Amino acid sequence: MEQASKTNSSRTTQYVLLTVLAVMIVTLSISIMVCSQAMTAETHMRYLGVMNVASEKIAKTIRGMEMNANNVFDEVEKHMDTPESVIAALESKTSLNPDVRGYFAAFEPDYFQEKGRWFEPYIHHSDTSEFELTQVGSARHDYTKSDWYVRAKKSGVSFWSDPYYYYDGTNISGHYCTYVKPVFNANGKLACICGADMTFEWLTKELQQIDDQSKMSDMLNILRMSRDFDFYTVVVNSDGSCIAHPEGKNIPFTDENVIRDLAEKKSGIVEMDINGVPSTVYYRPIDYINWSVAVITPKQGVQKPLLILGLCFLATTVLGMTVIWLVSRRKK
Repeated sequence: MEQASKTNSSRTTQYVLLTVLAVMIVTLSISIMVCSQAMTAETHMRYLGVMNVASEKIAKTIRGMEMNANNVFDEVEKHMDTPESVIAALESKTSLNPDVRGYFAAFEPDYFQEKGRWFEPYIHHSDTSEFELTQVGSARHDYTKSDWYVRAKKSGVSFWSDPYYYYDGTNISGHYCTYVKPVFNANGKLACICGADMTFEWLTKELQQIDDQSKMSDMLNILRMSRDFDFYTVVVNSDGSCIAHPEGKNIPFTDENVIRDLAEKKSGIVEMDINGVPSTVYYRPIDYINWSVAVITPKQGVQKPLLILGLCFLATTVLGMTVIWLVSRRKK
């Protein structure tokens, strides 16, 4: 009889342990699922915010470049009597925007007979903070064949050029994107194509500042929940090529759906491998220019707190079952 009682007690203990285990497993599964959904939603909102800030800040700077450039070009339009007056007009407004590398006026061939076929004064930053004058038009640099010149002459409207690389062996060689505007004389005839240069080096520094400020934000550091907010921002052209990026983070976009979104200036979120690392990419267009900004973050940043949560529940389960087992042993 005593033996049967011990057997029943042992079975009761097993049933209790199995019941506790089942309850803990169900609780763990539901908790992880709910936390995963909440974490994913919160993470999406967080990085969408970072992306929106980057897009709006770059768009604001670009808009400022356009407005200041138009002031420079208006000054040129008023002073096209002589080559010297054109240069003086460019120099008078060069301090309007420190983010612009330089301003130029590329005149129609032989517009000023004394200057020959090519006359393209360029007022630009040198290696110091001072501006200097360079005559860049020449047989070697026939600007009349450049895409931006041909397009501006044909369309008659202002626009941002496609990214390009300019090289002449001097310190003004580099990657540029140029705000271009055709300027006409009093007779309504095209006189020159004016431009304001933005360098990719400036844009890369701008992205780094945005990332640094975002990572130091109080809102980003509240309730970190053991997450490493490892992200970076890039600027992407409409064809998916990466224009500006942190060093070593030149990430081309090859997915056809993403490229279509970029060309149509749409926003989106996509999962993709970045150098073998599963990542989430958030992208949206930048106003005033045919580019998009993208925020890239490894997916493991979201998964890490879920792993910690799972381990905590597992430890709690083991501890609870151990306590029940010890209590049942004492009652025998």
